[in-house]
Amino acid sequence: MKTVHHPLIQDTPGDQLQLVSLHFGEPGRGPKVAIQASLHADEVPGMLVAHHLRQRLTELEAQGQLLGEVVLVPMANPLGLRQWGLLGFQGRFDMNSGENFNRRYADLCAPVVAAVRDKVGADPQANVALVRQALREAVQALQPGTALEHLRQTLLGLAIDADAVLDLHCDGVAVMHLYTTPATWPQAEVLARCIGARVALLAGHSGGEPFDEACSQVWVDIAEALGPEVPMPPSCMAATIELRGEMDVRHELAREDAEGILRFLRARGVLQADAQPLPELLCEPTPLAGSIPMVAPHGGMVVARREVGCQVQQGEPLIDVIDPLSGQVSTLCAPVEGLFFAHDCKRFAYKGMALGKVAGREAQRSGSLLSV
Repeated sequence: MKTVHHPLIQDTPGDQLQLVSLHFGEPGRGPKVAIQASLHADEVPGMLVAHHLRQRLTELEAQGQLLGEVVLVPMANPLGLRQWGLLGFQGRFDMNSGENFNRRYADLCAPVVAAVRDKVGADPQANVALVRQALREAVQALQPGTALEHLRQTLLGLAIDADAVLDLHCDGVAVMHLYTTPATWPQAEVLARCIGARVALLAGHSGGEPFDEACSQVWVDIAEALGPEVPMPPSCMAATIELRGEMDVRHELAREDAEGILRFLRARGVLQADAQPLPELLCEPTPLAGSIPMVAPHGGMVVARREVGCQVQQGEPLIDVIDPLSGQVSTLCAPVEGLFFAHDCKRFAYKGMALGKVAGREAQRSGSLLSV
């Protein structure tokens, strides 16, 4: 294992932060997978999974089982982790800019297309190699002006040329689920099997330029820009993995999730294969536009009436919002038939707050599909 320290731009004098990445295997030998944990710094389960992955990858590398390259970022957001106040921390939004740490990643399609248009040909693998090199150069050409922008550039630089990218997050209270693109679902299905995902939400441009789409959807956009006569397979499967809920920080779960990711690495040829068959697929993919949030009509106490992981019918009561002063009780019902897969972990809501989500089979939303 090799440890690399990436100093970030100083926003104020004497304020030096760094990102740390762990590198397993030999660059350029075999497939590359990039894994990062807790880009939203208050979502801790990913960091514990990364801790167990670090231990297992160190063992497997020593045993000679590593056939490719793994880049592991065990703590992807040093900016968010320093934002402590009043015995808590704000890890989702940058306090200087108010921006979500998982938004506004660079769209590299235009500079890459300009760099490769006159070089691509009939060989798809040669085209992929050209695009990968152009992606690396496009990331390096970015000119960050703040520590946040530099963090985004650094994370993107570690992952942009990978065959697969896993971004480890969690929800409030949730079952295991993932987000990926329609173009890479045949590859992501293997991941869903390996980690036991109960929901797989698919979207191309979901809005806000999240990290995973900056790594994977860019291949689709480049292929469209170059035209159908240029063979260009989608060569990065990126997924956001939601490791259940915020409080699911337990060794037994983290070990299980780490082993699931290792199964995926074996299936991708990054680790030596074993004789174990892939696990059963626990879900069929559904559109992110079919994931319908339930919104509080007024402020009040939040009481969940069903456990996450339940199949529900449209109109089924799921959450009560209770005004403690007036006594008003509003019951939020399932907006569609589907899986009730997540709800917020806060127990008091403000008016307009998204409190829970049901994954439906039909797309019903448009525009920006991600939460704030």
